[in-house]
Amino acid sequence: MNLLKILDQLSDDKFFNTDGVTRKDSFSQLANIGKKAALFGIPVGLSSYMSTDAKAGSLESTAKFASASAQSALTDALQLALTLEYLEAEYYVKGLAASGLIPSADRTVFGQISKHESAHVTYLTAAIKSLGETPVSKPTFDFTAGGNFQPFTDYPTFLTLAQAFEDTGVRAYKGQAGNVASNKDVLTVALQIHSVEARHASQVRRMRGNKGWIEGNVGGNMPAATYAVYAGEDNVIQAGFDTSKLFGAAAGSASFDETITGDVAKMIAGTFIA
Repeated sequence: MNLLKILDQLSDDKFFNTDGVTRKDSFSQLANIGKKAALFGIPVGLSSYMSTDAKAGSLESTAKFASASAQSALTDALQLALTLEYLEAEYYVKGLAASGLIPSADRTVFGQISKHESAHVTYLTAAIKSLGETPVSKPTFDFTAGGNFQPFTDYPTFLTLAQAFEDTGVRAYKGQAGNVASNKDVLTVALQIHSVEARHASQVRRMRGNKGWIEGNVGGNMPAATYAVYAGEDNVIQAGFDTSKLFGAAAGSASFDETITGDVAKMIAGTFIA
C-alpha cells in the first residue's frame, strides 16, 4: 500500500479490509548516524590508543544502543497515538449510533470524521506490528468520565468533548514528532494524520461557535473540566520574541500552536478510560 495515499482512500470501503502497510525499513540509517556521532564523542587522542577491534566494538555498541533507544521512543509514540485514535474512533461510532443525538445536517461531517479516525487506527496498528511490536489493546472507555458528562444524550456535550478530543490529538501528535523522526515513513504519515486532526478540530470548533484556532488557554467556550487540554496555549513568547506586541495576547498566542507531552496526553485520555 502507498502510505502517501492512505488518507485519500478514506471513503473506499475496500480500504478497511486491507492487511495494512508493509514492514517498515530497518534502522540501518539511524545506526550509521549513531556511529558517526560516536566518533565525535571519543576524547581527542584516545582513539589512537584504541585497537581497531576495540573501536569497532565501541561504535557498534553505541550504534545498537542509539537504535534501540530510538525504536523504543518510536514505539511508545505510536502506542500513545493509537490509544488516542481508539478513543476518538469509538467516540464517533457511538455518537453516530445514538438515536436522535446528531442532527441530520451534522451527520455527514461526523460520519466522515469517523472514517478518518478508523483509518488512523488501521494505519497505526499496522505500523506498530511492522516494528515487531504488539499494538496496545483498545481500552474500555467511559465517555461520561465517571458521570461528569453525558455526551450521547446531549448534543452540546457531545460537541464539547469532540472539540476537546480533537484539540488534544493535535497537540499530542505535534509533541511526539521528535520521537517518530527516526522512521521517515512513519513520520510522513504522522504529519499527514496531524494535519487532518487539525482540520477536524477546526471544523468542530466552528460548529460550537468558536474560532477555528485556539486563543488563550481555555479553548473558547469550554467548561473548566477541559482546561487541561489547553494549558500553555496562552504562551506568547516564541524564540525570545513576544508575539503579543503587534496584535495582542489573543492573536499572538493563536499564531503559534503549543505541544503537550505524552504524559499530559495520557492523563487526558485516562480521564475517559474505565
